Amino acid sequence: MTQAAGSELDERVPGRRWTVRLDAVGRGSAAVRISCSRPACAEQRLPSAVAGRAGAIAHLKAHLRAAPAPRPGAYCACKLEGCHTHLPDTGRHTRAEPWRCGGPVVLAVVTDREGRWWQAMECCSRCAAATPGAKTAATSQLPSPQTTGRPALTATGTGTSGPQFSDHQAAAGTAVPAPRPVTTRRRPPQVKIAQRVIPHDLRPVALRDELIELGDLFRAYQQRTESDLELLADLQERKARAFTTWADVSGEGALRWEARRAEQAAAATRLQHQQRTGGITDNDGLAVTRLLTVAPQWDHARSVLVHVAGHSPLPGPEARLLVLMLTLRTAHTGTGNLVGQDLTALGLTDPEDLVEKLTGCGWLTLPGTAGDLLASRPENPTPITVPSLVPHEDKAGPFTFGKKMRPKLSGWAQKVISDKKLRKAKATAGTRLLALTLAAQTDASGILGPGGRGIALNALTAWVPVDSGELQHLVDQLTAADWLTDAALTDAQLTGQLTERVLPLTCPLRA
Repeated sequence: MTQAAGSELDERVPGRRWTVRLDAVGRGSAAVRISCSRPACAEQRLPSAVAGRAGAIAHLKAHLRAAPAPRPGAYCACKLEGCHTHLPDTGRHTRAEPWRCGGPVVLAVVTDREGRWWQAMECCSRCAAATPGAKTAATSQLPSPQTTGRPALTATGTGTSGPQFSDHQAAAGTAVPAPRPVTTRRRPPQVKIAQRVIPHDLRPVALRDELIELGDLFRAYQQRTESDLELLADLQERKARAFTTWADVSGEGALRWEARRAEQAAAATRLQHQQRTGGITDNDGLAVTRLLTVAPQWDHARSVLVHVAGHSPLPGPEARLLVLMLTLRTAHTGTGNLVGQDLTALGLTDPEDLVEKLTGCGWLTLPGTAGDLLASRPENPTPITVPSLVPHEDKAGPFTFGKKMRPKLSGWAQKVISDKKLRKAKATAGTRLLALTLAAQTDASGILGPGGRGIALNALTAWVPVDSGELQHLVDQLTAADWLTDAALTDAQLTGQLTERVLPLTCPLRA
């Protein structure tokens, strides 16, 4: 029987193992290369470490799927590498008792903490459990004497199955002790919300279910391609209530602090949503998203309109519109770039003459002539300067917004004056200037004037320099272009409401 046992152990084959590595291609490059110890695998190169790790893991998984099941008679691959558990019992590695492999053969996966290499190997389940970070990918089935056609390894010759693995050859006449069973304690899966583990024994059960559902909803929200601030505010409010209850149950003060943070986040998100939408929806019940999204941007847009109304060097609506657009282009530093198309799109009767008048009075400075400006194209714009807007060391400019705000305001004004229906109707410069003014003088729902009470006529003519008779013509043009509805112009004020299609271009007045 001893000879049979020795013959059986001699027939064991070394365990398989292969390694997938991730290395840098070279200095000065973010590219990485993936190499595999299996000779049939070609080297791969990927542009970044993130893509490299994903590719290496996918390569290893492909091997694991294609690899045959772990072989019951395989010899531990980790012993061939001289791992700590298999080192001889001498020197500083002396153990209290000799290491003995045991359990079925498994296919284990080990990786380093930095994610630079991944190794799969055949070893016994006891060695896999003793290897830090090892995860079992597959387990072999122990062969029975009926399927192998050979007697099983026995200690006494009575047919009792002996151990599948052992680092020590069975001595003649010496029984081989069976390995102690490896018990696996299954822990309940950890469920988290806001990086906090929800205890599996948390009571009441309804609270635990609410926390689990909230965690799932927050993770699902993070996967959305578009934000929904109203939904996010609702989730934060639910989280605040749930964490408050959790704090009451557990007595943990940090949970109450998290609840207060969630309340603050809900309020801030709700306010941001109201600022973006004005608290209204369109006919389909969808929130209105404005081009300028927050109240400070709306105030800055009105500040430019007020400044131009008080500092325009030339009379008339055409000059006022041109000065407004040039001011928006140069508001931060007093300088900017312009092309001919920017002027021809304003609906001016004679843009070249207006530019010459602005340069003649010193309000505008050009490196060439007005004709050169009109002929300039996007690939070769003309630099312009408005001296009154250039900030000096002892005197700041007239506007308080920064360089990132300026293009937003300029883009908003350009969007209004280049509205498709205004262009199709060949609206005059005065009509476009009135459209800009009305867009900045409505409430959240688009009704004209502070609180929806209309705009005083003297204030309106200060922003749009025309008489009351011509103003009625401009109002009719905006009504025909689907900008204005229910308009009524009296000797005292203009009332009405902007149409739904232009609500995204409005800058609501503060309540």
